[in-house]
Amino acid sequence: MAEEVKRAVDQPATQSQDIELDKKAKKFDADNTDLEADLKTGTVVDLDEAELFLQQHDIPHSRLAELMADEAAMKKLMRKVNWTLMPLLCGTYLLQYVDKQALSYSAVFDLFTSTGMTSDEYSWMASIFYIAYLVAEWPASYLVQRLPTGRIVGSFVVTWGTIMLCTAAAQNFAGLAACRFLLGVFEAVITPSFMLIVSQWFTREEQPARAGLFYCFNGFGSMFGGILFYAVGQAKGWDVWRIIYVLCGGLTVCWGVMLYFFLPDNIMSANRYTIEERAMLIARTSRNRTGVFSRQIKWAQIKEVFTDAQIWLLFFYVLLNECVNGGIANFSKLIVKGFTHDALLTTAYGIPYGACTALFMFTGPWAASKLKNFRTIVMMLWLLPTLVAVCLFWKLPRSNHGGLLTGYYICASFIGSLIVALQMPASNVAGYTKRTTATAFVFLAYCVGNIIGPHAFLNDEAPIYQTGCQLIIGCTAGQFTIAVFLRLLLIRRNKIRDENDRAAGVVAGDDDEIMQDLTDFENPRFRYSY
Repeated sequence: MAEEVKRAVDQPATQSQDIELDKKAKKFDADNTDLEADLKTGTVVDLDEAELFLQQHDIPHSRLAELMADEAAMKKLMRKVNWTLMPLLCGTYLLQYVDKQALSYSAVFDLFTSTGMTSDEYSWMASIFYIAYLVAEWPASYLVQRLPTGRIVGSFVVTWGTIMLCTAAAQNFAGLAACRFLLGVFEAVITPSFMLIVSQWFTREEQPARAGLFYCFNGFGSMFGGILFYAVGQAKGWDVWRIIYVLCGGLTVCWGVMLYFFLPDNIMSANRYTIEERAMLIARTSRNRTGVFSRQIKWAQIKEVFTDAQIWLLFFYVLLNECVNGGIANFSKLIVKGFTHDALLTTAYGIPYGACTALFMFTGPWAASKLKNFRTIVMMLWLLPTLVAVCLFWKLPRSNHGGLLTGYYICASFIGSLIVALQMPASNVAGYTKRTTATAFVFLAYCVGNIIGPHAFLNDEAPIYQTGCQLIIGCTAGQFTIAVFLRLLLIRRNKIRDENDRAAGVVAGDDDEIMQDLTDFENPRFRYSY
């Protein structure tokens, strides 16, 4: 019977049929956009590029099972991944945080006096960054899917480091605002691409902890920045804030060059790993049922994002969370300076603040990884210390330094819940285009919240900022409610799928299936983590 080759088309899960792949050589299109496969029987479906990699190297699924059974080799491989991939993500996140927070450190020193910036303009400086993030985040996510990820990320890091260096030459609000906008444009690629990288290289159970690991380097960045800028703050002869930007920019440019050459684009093209090691990584992550990698943009999957209640709940959760962040990230140091009245002491207090922040950032995702279906619980519980902290900021007298410092050190706990929420579109959604789009869409909320948050902190209410405190309390209550609804929704979806499987006589636990680029709606075997 003549073999028929057709262009890959989407097939709903309810119509999917058993497919038997011919073990003869398969045609592998180099640009990965027009995918073809020879089939003996059944229907042609969209294949993940990981499946095509296996076909190209004649690796059957039975061999994947054998590789997975070698626990010693698998542990050795994951140590290699952890020590070669994760340091690149962690170092980038540390520098990203320090560069982004250079503005708030500068405000503690001589930014206002040397540039003539007002408090209202400072609020807009905080917002401008996220307006740029909002504009650039979707195009950046598109570039990361279509072009080599490592090259794109490395190039963006070098560019934003250069912008940091240029910022030191600014003389007024207009120059600073232009540089701040460009900084937001080129930093926009980092968090969405890192979430997708983690979802590609690690299992769903491991992903929250890995995301928490690189995200907690925000806290280490706060410690690093506190120590570095405490020393810089004692410099004489040049504006302190300009020195801050030159140091940050120089470090970032050097790091970006290294990232360009060492960050892998995806599992299939990671030449520092052998063919067998890459097959082992594909075998591990294929069990996520979210797909490994596909460059093809599928408009049906994009449309599906906006009909998925899970994505909308995550969108509004992150929106409220980042309204909180927009205030705390930009004004917490000014709140502390309001009772210390000393720039250097405020900077020194930021060092233990960074350690506490790193603790919250790591423990929330770690708990979500170690405890089954604990993600939405983390999204609730890690909000509570922030709620307590804001009440302390609002109600305690400025003479109660101990109570205010306690609030300062626990106010960033909400970021632990944010990391889990940001990871969910990458790990709890299937179909590569849908995952990329959902991650980008949720990050739009991240941007909008950070634009809104700073404007609730009114200059005439300093150093208490009563309106800002009330906004944070309201947003925290809203997030708690959304997390409850999200948990109930995902439990209900899993229950319906389990009932359908029982009715159809489907046996759970069979992982020997073709890797197709199906969404979670299209794949009835997909189960949600909550």
